[in-house]
This record gives sequence, structure tokens and C-alpha cells, in this order.
Amino acid sequence: MKISQITACMLIMTMLAACGESKTDRALSGGAIGAGVGAAGAALTGGSGVTGAVVGGAAGAATGALTDKKDVNLGKPLWR
Repeated sequence: MKISQITACMLIMTMLAACGESKTDRALSGGAIGAGVGAAGAALTGGSGVTGAVVGGAAGAATGALTDKKDVNLGKPLWR
């Protein structure tokens, strides 16, 4: 992936990874969103979808765990 594509994916994950009130909820939802975005981005660029999902999931989980409810709040996660 190119740097611009990675930057765009990280920006999207930062905006979307904040579902839930607890750090655990935010990390789980961030990981799920990141895995989806990573797999889709890799598929669109001709890369490995599995690698994209792993990298995106890790980045999304980290982003979700490192943000606070006051930073971005998209409400309760689907599993609650």
C-alpha cells in the first residue's frame, strides 16, 4: 500500500473506531472496523486481503483503545 492509502485508512479508522463507552468496547469495535477497512483497501489495491485485515484490525483496535468517549462518540456498540 502507498503512504497516502495508509494515511486515508488510518484517518477513516480514527473517525469510526470510537463505538462504545469502555476501552474494551472501543478496542473491539475499532478492531472490527479496521479489519473491514484494511481488507477492502487491500483488495482494491491488489494486495492480500488477509494482511490488510490483520494490519487494519490491529490499527483499529489500538485507535479504539487509545481514544476516549469524549474524543469521538458513535453511541452504543451493536452487541450492547
